[in-house]
Amino acid sequence: VQLVESGGGLVQPGGSLRLSCAASGFTFSISEMRWYRQAPGKEREWVAGISIFGGSETYADSVKGRFTISRDNAKKTVYLQMNMLKPEDTAVYYCKVARFDSWGQGTQVTVSS
Repeated sequence: VQLVESGGGLVQPGGSLRLSCAASGFTFSISEMRWYRQAPGKEREWVAGISIFGGSETYADSVKGRFTISRDNAKKTVYLQMNMLKPEDTAVYYCKVARFDSWGQGTQVTVSS
């Protein structure tokens, strides 16, 4: 299982970023995918999840209405569109295959003026 996250960066409060996670080494099309994040000094937390065909999405209360998870099975990629970003969204963001205990290197998101 290989997961490569990208798209992070520095953004001002209220701004947007789109994260990508390119997957390989497993059958992506039949895998539920999730995004997590870990802020400095805090435990890693679940952010969002998407079902196999993208028909069902779930979100942590802290990001509901601002973040959108999506997937492209042809590209074996899962995305996280993040809008109305807040300083408390600052963290390293990771994607994960629900049924495997493997993590990518993550991508840093910093929300600051």
